[in-house]
Amino acid sequence: MLLPKQTSWVILAGGQASRMGGQDKGLVQLNDKPLIEHVIERLSSQTSQILINANRNLDTYQQYGEVFCDQFEQFPGPMGGIHAGLVNAKTDWVGFVPCDSPLISNDIVERFCREVNDESEILVAHDGDHQQPVFTLYHKSVLDRLTAFLERGDRKIILLYNECNTKYVDFSDSPQCFVNLNTPEELAQFGTIN
Repeated sequence: MLLPKQTSWVILAGGQASRMGGQDKGLVQLNDKPLIEHVIERLSSQTSQILINANRNLDTYQQYGEVFCDQFEQFPGPMGGIHAGLVNAKTDWVGFVPCDSPLISNDIVERFCREVNDESEILVAHDGDHQQPVFTLYHKSVLDRLTAFLERGDRKIILLYNECNTKYVDFSDSPQCFVNLNTPEELAQFGTIN
């Protein structure tokens, strides 16, 4: 079994956050704390290797750990952050979570690690109804294929999954893990119930 200490985890905070009015989502306040702090709290008990992918407010993010930007300028969304994570992380296995999901499972790292086998290249969370492609674990061997995928302008993640040995990890017992706050309304509503 892959051990959690053999993995790095990247918080994806590089998005444009158009539905949040262009605000930097990782730094939006929830219960008097930036969203990214909620995510770090959940992750830091599971792994010591946390990195941040961001494309603005780099000085602010650096107070939370090592920060790096996308390498693709045409802004390919989360795939740009995943690509940058594979380039920058020191471990062979690199996990990814978004910056706007404050209820990440307390065992997400262990669950992913448990499912890795010798053939695994990409593992993707599944909530029982849908895949959750920003909750994922990649082996660095995928980097060349991901680079080629982005260079040819592909954005449909399922196409990359079809090129790799992709496995889904069952999170149907904890769908709250994937609650993400995309709009000011969702943020306000969440803040009043949690």
